[in-house]
Amino acid sequence: MGLGACGVDRDVTHRRIPLSVLDLAPVPEGSGAAEALRRSTDLVRLAERLGYHRHWVAEHHNMPGIASSAPPVVIAHLAAASTTIRVGSGGVMLPNHAPLVVAEQFGTLEALHPGRIDLGIGRAPGTDRATAAALRRGAGLEAEDFLEQLGQLIAFFDGSYPEHHPLARVHAVPGEGSRPEVWLLGSSGYSAQVAAHLGLPFAFAHHFMPENTLAAVELYRSLFRPSERLAAPRLMLGIAAVLAGDEKRARFLHGSMRLSMMRLRSGRPGKLPSPEEASRYAWSPEEEAVALRATSSHVVGDPATAGDQLAALLAETGADELAVTTNVFDHDERLHSYELLAGLPIFEPSGETASALG
Repeated sequence: MGLGACGVDRDVTHRRIPLSVLDLAPVPEGSGAAEALRRSTDLVRLAERLGYHRHWVAEHHNMPGIASSAPPVVIAHLAAASTTIRVGSGGVMLPNHAPLVVAEQFGTLEALHPGRIDLGIGRAPGTDRATAAALRRGAGLEAEDFLEQLGQLIAFFDGSYPEHHPLARVHAVPGEGSRPEVWLLGSSGYSAQVAAHLGLPFAFAHHFMPENTLAAVELYRSLFRPSERLAAPRLMLGIAAVLAGDEKRARFLHGSMRLSMMRLRSGRPGKLPSPEEASRYAWSPEEEAVALRATSSHVVGDPATAGDQLAALLAETGADELAVTTNVFDHDERLHSYELLAGLPIFEPSGETASALG
C-alpha cells in the first residue's frame, strides 16, 4: 500500500467520516442579509435532519456578499432553531476581540445549549486592513500576541490563572467552567504548530489554501502533544463543493463562486452573482487565471465525480472530518447540493440520523 506525504494510506477510499457545514451566509445579488440569514436557518435544519455533525459560521467584515459578521449572534439563532447538531464558529478571529468577551459570549452559548457549541478560533482579521483597524480601534494589525490572547481565552474558560496573576480576580460569567469545544483554524504551518503544541483539534482551510494543506497536516500530526481534552490529533479540512444531478449543471452553478472569488481576489468584493451572470461574463485571460487559482481545490460535479474526488482527498490527508461550504445562488439548488453530499459513501451521519439508518 502506498503512503502519502502525511503517512496515511492512499488506497483507503471507502472510509466514512462526519461531514459538517461551513456557512458563510452568502448574500445573492438582488437580496439582502436578512434573506441570507433566513436561508442559513433553513440550512441548519436540513443539515440536522441529514445527520451533518456541525454547522459553523465564519466571521468576515466589510464584505457585501457575506452576512455572518457576528458569529455569536448567528450561532445563538441557529442553535435555537435546531436541537442536536453542533453549532459554532469557523471561526471567530481572536485578534478582533477581547478574550474575556469571547469567553463570556461562548460561555453564554454553552450555558444555553450545553454540549452543542464549538469555538473555532482564527488569527487572521477576516477583512481588509482599514476594517481591521476599525475593529481593533487602531491597535496593531499584526497578530504577534495571538498566543497570549489564546492563552488568556483558555484561562478564562478554565479558571486557571495563577493566584498572583493580574487577571486572577477576573472571571468570565458565564464562561468559567463552561468551556465549549475549542478548535484552532488556520491556513499555514504556524497555526498547525500552535494547535499541535496546545493539543487542540485543527481545522485547515483547504478550500482557499490547498497548496499548504499537506505540509500543515504533516506538521500538526508530527508535533502534536496530547492534552487533557484530546489524546490524539483531530483534523478537519474546510472544502468548497457544488454538487448537482449532472456535472454540466454543477459547473454552471459553480460559476457564481468562480466569478465571486475572482472579484474578491481582485479587490472588488460584492454580492454572490447569479450563474447566468457568470456564464455571460466576458472573462479576460488574467481573470480566468485568478479564478482558476482561487477555485482549484473546489469539488464540482455529479455525486459519483464528487465522491471520487473527496475519497482521494481523504486518502491523501487522512482527515477526520470535512466542513463543506457551498455558495450557490439559488437556495433550493444549494440545499440540494448538501443533500447529494449526504448521500455519498464517505458520509458517516451523526446522532439520531445515524441511529435511524443503523
